[in-house]
Amino acid sequence: MSEATADVGLIGLAVMGQNLALNMADHGFKVAVYNRTTSKMDAFVGENPEGVFGDLGGGLVGEPTLEGFVKAIKRPRRIVILVKAGGPTDKVIEGLVPLLEPGDCIIDGGNAHWDDTIRREKALTEKGLLFVGSGVSGGEEGARFGPSLMPGGKKESWALIEPIFTAIAAKVDAKTGKPIEGGQPGKPITGGEPCATYIGPDGAGHFVKMVHNGIEYADMQMICEAFHLLRGMGGMSPEECGDIFTKWNAGDLDSFLIEITADILKFNDPRTGKPFVDVVMDAAGQKGTGKWTSVAALDYGAPTPTIAEAVFARFMSAIKEERVAASKTLSGPGMDDAPAILEKFFGSKQAFVDAVGSALYCAKVCSYAQGFQLMATAAKEHDWDLDFGAIAAIFRGGCIIRARFLQKITDAYARDPKLANLLLDPYFAGEITKGSEAWRTTVAAASMGGVPIPAFASALSYYDGYRHAVLPAKLLQAQRDYFGAHTYERIDDARGKFFHIDWLHPKRPEIEA
Repeated sequence: MSEATADVGLIGLAVMGQNLALNMADHGFKVAVYNRTTSKMDAFVGENPEGVFGDLGGGLVGEPTLEGFVKAIKRPRRIVILVKAGGPTDKVIEGLVPLLEPGDCIIDGGNAHWDDTIRREKALTEKGLLFVGSGVSGGEEGARFGPSLMPGGKKESWALIEPIFTAIAAKVDAKTGKPIEGGQPGKPITGGEPCATYIGPDGAGHFVKMVHNGIEYADMQMICEAFHLLRGMGGMSPEECGDIFTKWNAGDLDSFLIEITADILKFNDPRTGKPFVDVVMDAAGQKGTGKWTSVAALDYGAPTPTIAEAVFARFMSAIKEERVAASKTLSGPGMDDAPAILEKFFGSKQAFVDAVGSALYCAKVCSYAQGFQLMATAAKEHDWDLDFGAIAAIFRGGCIIRARFLQKITDAYARDPKLANLLLDPYFAGEITKGSEAWRTTVAAASMGGVPIPAFASALSYYDGYRHAVLPAKLLQAQRDYFGAHTYERIDDARGKFFHIDWLHPKRPEIEA
C-alpha cells in the first residue's frame, strides 16, 4: 500500500479475532487484518465490505503479507494479536518487531499467563516498543458486540488504546450497573459506562483476567451443585430445574450464567427428544486458567479453596469410567433416601428450593471474596495499584461472570477502597448472616444425602475459617516445631519474635530463635 489508512491492526482471524475486528469496524475504526492463511483473510474481508458497517466510516483492510499489514496502519501503530497463547504469540511478536518503529504498541488479547506478559513487556520496552497484555472476556458474542477488557501495561500504552477499547467494550447503565444490550451488526451500542479500564502495569491485566476465569470456574461449579441438589435430592426434572433458575434470575442471583443455565435445562436434545443435559457426558473440559488461578493462590499464600475445588471437581468428572466402576462398589446414601432427608431438614420442597438458592448466593459471595483477596495479595507482591471497585465495575457487562451483584461489589469498594475482604462489607456481611442458616442446612443435608457439593462446602469452611479469631493452626505449628524445629510465635509476645522448644532436652526449655 502507498498510504497508511488503518487506525488499528489485528492478527489472527479465528472466531474471536474476526468478531473483534467487526466490532472495531462497527465503531468507525479502519481495521487492517492479517492471517497466516491468506485465503481465510480474503474470504473474511470479502464477506464484510465497508457498506455493512453503518455510517461511522469503519471498515476492513486486508493485507496478505505481514510487511504490508504493518505499513497499512497509521503511526503510532496499535496492533492486536489474537492467536493461541504461548509459543504462537511469541512467534507473531518476533515477526512483527523488525517491522515496527519506536512508540508502536502490540496488544496481546489472548489468554496469556501473566508471567509471559511481564517477560514480553520488558523485552519490548528495551526495543522502544509498547506492549499491552489485555484480558478479553465475553466469548464470541462479547467480542462481536462488547467484551469486558482488562488491559495491563504502561499508562502511555493505555492512553494510546483507550479510545478504541472504551468504544468497543460492553456498556452498562451508569445508575443500575445493568448491561445495555441490543447491539447489532452496523448498529453498535452507544452511551452507558464502558466495561474497560486501565488495570495496572505489565502483567496486571492478564492476572486479573486469570482470576476472573477462576471465579468463573467456581461460579459454574456452584450452579452445577445447585442443579445436582434440585435434581438428585429434590427429584425435579431438568425443565422444573430450569423454571427455578429462571425465577432465581429475576432476583439477587441475576447473572449471565444463571440465565444460560435456565435455557440449557429447558432445552431438549434434537436427536432423542430427551432433556439435553441428560445426554451430555458428565466429563468437563478446561483450558487451564482455573488451574493457573489455584497455582497462583498457592504461590502467593492466598486462600482460594472454592476456586481450587471447582478445578478439582472438573478433574473428578474426567475420570468417568473409574467413577462408574466405583459406583458399583462403594456404598452411601442414594436417591431412595432423598425424600426422608428433604423432609427432615427442610419440611417442604419449596423450603428446600429457597434454601438452595440462599446457599448458592452465600457461596457465590465467598468465591468472589477469595478472587479479590488473591488479586490484592498479588498486587502487594508486584506493587500493582489495583482499583478493585473499577475491576468489579468492568465485570458488570460483557464478561462471562457478569451479574447483578457485581454492582454491590462496586458499591462496597466505593464505600471502602481499602476493604480487606468483601465479607467485611456491611451489605455482604448482612447477606451472609441472613442466608447462613439455609446455607448450613443445605450443606448438612447434602452430606447426609450423599450429594457431592465441594464448592458449596468449601465456601462455607472458608467463611467459618475467616470469621474465627483462633484456629487449630496453633497445634499444627507446635507439631512443626516438635519434629522440625520450625519455631513458633507466642500470643503473649510481639509478632515477629520466634521461639523453639528443645523437645529432646529433659526439661524442654524454650529458646528464642
